[in-house]
Amino acid sequence: MTNKSKIPENYQTVMPYLILRNAEKFIAFTKNIFSATEITKVMRGENIIMHAEIMIGESTLMVADATEGYESQTSGLFVYVDNADSTYKRAIDLGATIITPLSDQPYGRSGGILDPFGNTWWITSVI
Repeated sequence: MTNKSKIPENYQTVMPYLILRNAEKFIAFTKNIFSATEITKVMRGENIIMHAEIMIGESTLMVADATEGYESQTSGLFVYVDNADSTYKRAIDLGATIITPLSDQPYGRSGGILDPFGNTWWITSVI
């Protein structure tokens, strides 16, 4: 295991790194749905995100645009939110599609969506 004191601020031991088509729109999507905060963004030219970091709560996600050398790599993400119902609805309203409807589970109220960028999100709130 790594020495946590040597991990940079706002980083965790494991962080997803998503390589997506339309990374800029993905960042806007996460801001609208999960109140994500953009931490850093490094551009390659005018239209390609070479590296960006966003935070959702206390978790960092790294994001880049897919290019000829780096093909799209999406992910499945489990996220806790204060209100699964309203967050799920916002995601659908902003173009996500339903994977599983919201329902009460032993671990909380949860539902799955596929975002317009190919990522699966399990949106969950503790009940």
